[in-house]
Amino acid sequence: MTHCNEIGDRIADKSSPPDERAVRDWLGDEAFKRWSELRSWIEASYPGVFEPDWRYGGKKRGWALRYKKTRALCTLLPAYRQLSVLVVLGRTERDKFEERRYSWSPRLVKLYDDARAYADGKWLTVPITSADDLREVTNLMAMKRPTRSSWEVP
Repeated sequence: MTHCNEIGDRIADKSSPPDERAVRDWLGDEAFKRWSELRSWIEASYPGVFEPDWRYGGKKRGWALRYKKTRALCTLLPAYRQLSVLVVLGRTERDKFEERRYSWSPRLVKLYDDARAYADGKWLTVPITSADDLREVTNLMAMKRPTRSSWEVP
């Protein structure tokens, strides 16, 4: 009996981390385009800072690509025909989010409000379904950790 993949299923074969082709096949063209754009943005915004690290979270959670130095910037969650990004917002980032609360989209504010708070912060999982979602999640990351452009003195 073969298993039919459903939207949101995670890459669960634990034998080895997926390569780019496997991720593209799993995500589909549209989500893979956003995957590539996001990875390029991270590399351009934080050159040499992060070494992406594939993490296996078990059969239910599958593979995820984490960007971390001392603290995690984000974790990319490739699912069947769907891309989401996990961003953990600590106390400082939560305060910054609240200061800008009305500049975020209503969808992101709802995700934030509905996210459970843990000792290390709010674990905010953002589905990336459009260019606007991608822009908003990069703004979240830049709020969490300044980008290269903010390092340069004008």
